[in-house]
Amino acid sequence: MKKRIGIVGFGNMGSAIAARIRHKYRVSIFDKDEQKTKDTRGVRVAGDIPGLVQQSDVVILAVKPQDFDIVLNEIKSMVKDKLIISIAAGITTAYIEKVLSTVKVIRVMPNLPARAGQGISFLSKGRFATDKDLNTALELFRFLGISFVLNEDMMNAATAVSGSGPGFWCHKVENIPRNEWEEYSNRFFIPELTLAAESVKFDKKLAHVLAENIVRGSLATVEAWHIEPAELKKQVASRGGTTEAGLEVLSKGGSLTQAVQAAVKRAEELSKKE
Repeated sequence: MKKRIGIVGFGNMGSAIAARIRHKYRVSIFDKDEQKTKDTRGVRVAGDIPGLVQQSDVVILAVKPQDFDIVLNEIKSMVKDKLIISIAAGITTAYIEKVLSTVKVIRVMPNLPARAGQGISFLSKGRFATDKDLNTALELFRFLGISFVLNEDMMNAATAVSGSGPGFWCHKVENIPRNEWEEYSNRFFIPELTLAAESVKFDKKLAHVLAENIVRGSLATVEAWHIEPAELKKQVASRGGTTEAGLEVLSKGGSLTQAVQAAVKRAEELSKKE
């Protein structure tokens, strides 16, 4: 039997996850905006959140922060034996456990190039999740690209570098001819983003791997979806989010390191810890 995956929220990331895993899992989706789930293929559209949770082994919460508490309270009586995976930026496993009690939680920070199978995902385990639960999540997110297990206190840094990185790359290349993107990225963007990642406590080796894969993933997404960097930047930069905070720094002539640090600060401001 294929594992049953329920996805609450069908925006950019929720739909990206569904598209990448639907051939390997039995996927159900729900979004309060029915237009988003119209004409979907290879997945089941649930009529409501309780119905989706009841028929799922794993529940992925891919809703906006302003809807998060509403969803947690709606599902808290029915998640005792479920694995909860949250991709909500800034919301800790401790916060989710406080609402849902002794539930198994994995927190994941994916990025938008997951849509092209070239994403980066960071995973952290909650208090009650087992290594088996972590492996279940790793198996699932490998269909979206590369994955790393990270201490949760580094998640804001991961959000700023990996989550916002594609937006920063788009900002840097949107006025450069397409045939120069690769040379610019190799000579300037990758070294600068590596230093920026190191400045928020990633070790040098991982910082370089992240920078390279952010470029590779951003390029793959632009090409696979036939869009310009400006369009991808718009999709990455949620209003009031970490990417927007970093882009504001870049637009004023700041460095990538300053942009990443501004994004970390914004992630911390948005965090719900306990």
